[in-house]
Amino acid sequence: MEPFIYLDYNATTPVDPRVADAMKPYLTGFFGNPSSTHRFGREARLAVENARSQVAACLGASEDEIVFTSGGTESNNMAIRGVVAALGGGHIITSAVEHPAVLEVVKALDRLQTIRLTVLPVDTTGMVHPDAVAQALSPDTILVSVMLANNEVGTLQPIREIAALCHNAEVLLHTDAAQAMGKIEVDVEELGVDLLSVAGHKLYAPKGIGALYLRRGTPMVPLLHGAGHERGLRPGTENILEQVGLGAASELVRVETASELPRMAQLRDRLAVGLSNEFPKLFQHGHPTLRLPNTLSAVFPGFDAGAALETLTDRLGASVGAACHSDRIHSSHVLEAMNVSPGDARGTLRLSVGRFTTTEEVDAGVALLTSAFKGLILS
Repeated sequence: MEPFIYLDYNATTPVDPRVADAMKPYLTGFFGNPSSTHRFGREARLAVENARSQVAACLGASEDEIVFTSGGTESNNMAIRGVVAALGGGHIITSAVEHPAVLEVVKALDRLQTIRLTVLPVDTTGMVHPDAVAQALSPDTILVSVMLANNEVGTLQPIREIAALCHNAEVLLHTDAAQAMGKIEVDVEELGVDLLSVAGHKLYAPKGIGALYLRRGTPMVPLLHGAGHERGLRPGTENILEQVGLGAASELVRVETASELPRMAQLRDRLAVGLSNEFPKLFQHGHPTLRLPNTLSAVFPGFDAGAALETLTDRLGASVGAACHSDRIHSSHVLEAMNVSPGDARGTLRLSVGRFTTTEEVDAGVALLTSAFKGLILS
């Protein structure tokens, strides 16, 4: 079987073998309930709290500010719905390029008339301007939710500037950091956020685990009701196995991100140069400098990226910017918000490298994509 070239790390990451090793003892042993007071329970509780400490250290937070969840979607729902319930509704501001795990939540609350919603536009690089946030703030604003890094084009948002505006107005700020953690250094104090969402499967931990950073004093009502786990904020017997995995993954991120960042940027740029040499008209979406180091959103003008990728489904993993249904092009909501034309959206391919990507894989990816796109001309 031919090797598979994986250039889709923004979709999900493999579990790091070191993370798997940390988890193994809790798969075959240490099965106690962390709420039990006997030895097995105490051993399990120690594992949970050690994992919480590792996540907190990675984010520059305190241990009691970390709530374990089932992933980024639950973290976003908890952050938004929990604050709305605690404050009795109000005005929420978000951006047009948020992940559906944020956009669909606020839209649902808006439909129920639980909140008043403002969705801010972005510029052609996919960035929200702080001035737009400032203009949208009003006396009834309770929460602003703007992602730290965009999953499709990699643009980094000016969260520090937005945080200053929010705090001056006594408004809470939430950021979805699912795509940022593990690719750039993320520090909640430096960012100034009140709530921050983490998704384990984006940073080499298993799927089905995540966390919410909740700054001390931030009002919050739990979404679920049951026993008083996670300081009464998220009931349910702890998922020790995956919490240990998220802790181990967070520790690796804390130690290795600074050195990994330039390596990923070099691989991304190698991809860009290699493809540009073959397709001189190729150009990129996203901010030219304020972006994730691993993400290349490339436009192949005049081509159908989906059709090219379809020929490589068993050989290369990547994502497209538009899908074609019933002879109509459906661009991603991110590219639409950036005013990308349907034709350019159709020619958009997102390539994302990661911890285990090699130079040889990048070069092989360029060769495969070149063959696929040029094959469309001949077909």
